[in-house]
Amino acid sequence: MKNALVTGITGQDGSYLAELLLSKGYNVYGIWRRKANVDYGNISHLKDEINLIYADMTDLSSLISAVKISQPDEVYNLAAQSFVASSWDTPLNTAETDALGVTNILEAIRLVKPDARFYQASTSEMFGLVQEIPQTEKTPFYPRSPYGVAKLYGHWITKNYRESYNIFACSGILFNHESERRGLEFVTRKITNSAVKIKLGLQDCVELGNLDSKRDWGHSEDYVRAMWLMLQQDTPDDFVIATNETRTVREFAETAFRCLDIEIDWQGSGVDEIGVDRATGKTVVKVNKKFFRPAEVDILLGNPEKAEKILGWKRNVNFSQLVERMVKNDLNLLSSRNNKIIKLK
Repeated sequence: MKNALVTGITGQDGSYLAELLLSKGYNVYGIWRRKANVDYGNISHLKDEINLIYADMTDLSSLISAVKISQPDEVYNLAAQSFVASSWDTPLNTAETDALGVTNILEAIRLVKPDARFYQASTSEMFGLVQEIPQTEKTPFYPRSPYGVAKLYGHWITKNYRESYNIFACSGILFNHESERRGLEFVTRKITNSAVKIKLGLQDCVELGNLDSKRDWGHSEDYVRAMWLMLQQDTPDDFVIATNETRTVREFAETAFRCLDIEIDWQGSGVDEIGVDRATGKTVVKVNKKFFRPAEVDILLGNPEKAEKILGWKRNVNFSQLVERMVKNDLNLLSSRNNKIIKLK
């Protein structure tokens, strides 16, 4: 039976990865930070099946202790300050966790369990101002946020430890992936949650930033499977995980509202653009300039051909299914809380 250590286990990806590893018979250890109030996040349903260890990505000694306790065969580093917008407000904290934190966990592995296999959660945000479309493992990086810059350090230090210390270390360059467990601060979950509230009469409209931003969206369940596959190979390598499809924020909103039988007509342009409910004439989407990034990433589109060929990876959840699952989940949550019953077709 293998041991796996997962950082960021209470998050979206961490919870899906924990479920996958448990289904494959792993002993799963998770790192979490000590808080005044215990918060299991997305793993409340798994808390009796996994072993939780208090540690912090900015504290090397605690990570060394975690590796000694878990004796992992595989380490998955998913811990991060993962909200791009916040990285401009907290650039130093983002760097300490997303950049230096990767060095800390790699050092802990090197000192305690150098035969452990390591996965680093890299990101499409490293491409930023994209140099080619679609992006592949060979596309030059051009990050456009403190988050993207910090993640790029984490990506390269992983490659450096692989080449310097012969550690089996892989990076997954994951494009945007969402799920029912996505935090409300992320635009995708903000859209689905707000659309449901509007349908239930609990909210008037939702304010969004750049509606023309294009992203390559998949489901977290599919993407954590790719993480696991990377560590089952004979040779460590880096892989783009994506759908090779791009959609605008506008399209995501349209799809979410359509799941609730609300068709949107768009009027105006730029910061004055609004989305109107075709049936009622009510404005349900507005643009707010405060949600624009200081440096915009206009389009992300990944080519997963290498992962499909070498890992045998394929996504199972398409874009429409992803949005529908998120909408249905928010509808179930909000309907039960507010004693309102609405069934989707």
